[in-house]
Amino acid sequence: MDINKEVHHAFEVIANGGIILYPTDTVWGIGCDATNEEAIKKIYALKQREESKSMIVLMNGEKMMYNVFKDIPDVAWEIIDYSEKPTTLILDKPRNVAPNIIAEDNTLAIRIVAEPFCFKLMERMKKPLVSTSANISGQPTPKTFKEISPEIIKGVDYVVNLHHDKICKNPSTIIKLGLDSQVKVIRK
Repeated sequence: MDINKEVHHAFEVIANGGIILYPTDTVWGIGCDATNEEAIKKIYALKQREESKSMIVLMNGEKMMYNVFKDIPDVAWEIIDYSEKPTTLILDKPRNVAPNIIAEDNTLAIRIVAEPFCFKLMERMKKPLVSTSANISGQPTPKTFKEISPEIIKGVDYVVNLHHDKICKNPSTIIKLGLDSQVKVIRK
């Protein structure tokens, strides 16, 4: 399937408040526009997940990061530049995203992606993309498209038709960074 066609279809669904099932640089994800509170509620409902458990937001570069965070510690850029595998950063005081994606401690987990589909979709959206593993909360994270439950596949508005045969790597490393540049590894 053509990546540009898939970006177009996914964009149309997201622009209309829908949620998609899509391949990321790590595992299959469920996503939507990170500024759309109602779409985010749909993901929480589908995953049967408490809204107090925040989700990751994907971004496609520095410009998008500065739109969401006024202050980004220098160490964040060093981690992004030197990480050899996908790394999620938890940063303080996000803005310009839906309130129900922000954690109770006023932080947001973000990851810059290079995966072509995700990158091109966000380029088109001009907004960050919610990303949460394609499973019901508490169940194992699927490593392949075939492992995704029918309930999840039926529950989204669009399934991206790319990489259905890909075996996913592990979820990303998660590092929490305070504005005081304190670093805490949450998941290796």
